Amino acid sequence: MAKSLRSKWKRKMRAEKRKKNAPKELVRLKAVLGQEGKGEITMKDVAEIASVVPAEKLKEKAEDVEMVGEDENMGQIEMDSKRNKKTMLNEHGQYPVWMSQRQAKKMKSKRKASKGKLKIKKGVAW
Repeated sequence: MAKSLRSKWKRKMRAEKRKKNAPKELVRLKAVLGQEGKGEITMKDVAEIASVVPAEKLKEKAEDVEMVGEDENMGQIEMDSKRNKKTMLNEHGQYPVWMSQRQAKKMKSKRKASKGKLKIKKGVAW
C-alpha cells in the first residue's frame, strides 16, 4: 500500500478497530470451538462444528485434478492461439481481460502511429 496520508489514516484506524474487537472475537471463537469451560479441544467437538476431512483424501483429490497436457507446456502461460502476440488483440479486436484501459489505449496509439508511418529504406533511392 502506498504511503499517502489517506492510507496511513486507514491503516491506523484498522489497527484500532482490531484492538477494540479482539476481546469480543476471542470470546466468540472460544464459544464456537466449545473451549469456554474445557482445557483442550477434542476432534469430536470440532467435527460437530465443521466437517473434518483427512489429509490423505485431500492429496488424492489433488492428484485427480492434474492439468491435462502438463508435460508439454511446463511453466508457460497458455495464451489464446487466435491472439496476435505483438498487438495483443484477438480476432474480434478485443484486448485481454487483464489489460488495463490505460495500457490498451497506449497500445492502440502505438498501433495507429506505426500504421501511418512509412518505412524509409536505407541506401540508394531509385
